[in-house]
Amino acid sequence: MVTIMRNLKMTLSFDGTDYSGWQRQKNGVTIQGEIEKALSKICNKRTLLHGAGRTDAGVHALAMVANFETDSDVTRSTFQKALNSILPFAIRILAIEEMDEKFHSRFSSISKRYLYNIETATIQSPINRLYAVHIPQKLSIGTIELCMEIIAGTHDFASFEASGSRDKSITTGRGSVRTLYEAIIQKTGETIYQFEFSGDGFLRHMVRNIVGTLLDAGKGRTTVAEFKTILAAKDRASAGVTAPAHGLFLKQIYYT
Repeated sequence: MVTIMRNLKMTLSFDGTDYSGWQRQKNGVTIQGEIEKALSKICNKRTLLHGAGRTDAGVHALAMVANFETDSDVTRSTFQKALNSILPFAIRILAIEEMDEKFHSRFSSISKRYLYNIETATIQSPINRLYAVHIPQKLSIGTIELCMEIIAGTHDFASFEASGSRDKSITTGRGSVRTLYEAIIQKTGETIYQFEFSGDGFLRHMVRNIVGTLLDAGKGRTTVAEFKTILAAKDRASAGVTAPAHGLFLKQIYYT
């Protein structure tokens, strides 16, 4: 009897507050690990999940994408309902689609979009404490916008790359060069600002390192000219601190 394998694409949302990131770990509760446990129960065998990328502990997702292969004849709608009945409420499966065998959530993606929230109120709303970073001071949004114009486009983002982002012994490929299609900041509430970045790929901690450096500019600690020098330096030590994880959201992943 010929076994027919299905390749299912999953779109999901999660609150990363209580999780040690996306990737399964031996000594931590992760998003991937929780979903794989639920899938294995439904499929009655170990089922591996391939994510579109890795998110750090505390990072959230509005629309993460993953895929898994199975020979189960369980329908897509039943998979979705069963998973949502087993998984913690912090993880919700939004959709499941049948894909061809070539689809891979990571390697088939062409771009991603991230959001980062900050709140500038003197006293932070407790409702926002897990989803926006508290910066209790007035920021120069104009300076931040000028800096964001500098990073839009194709650049070597080594200054904003965390260690362990990639194997630097590999000399082929694009290295730390990435293209940001959009880099903007907008006011979404009385004291809430949201950074938004879309690009063809992101290095480890790249968004959080950029935001940390942009906030230095907004606070008057870094000039626009100095920000430009930081980008050109290709040296992580020249940039600002890594912004906290809980303000970051993976908003969307795009495919052809």
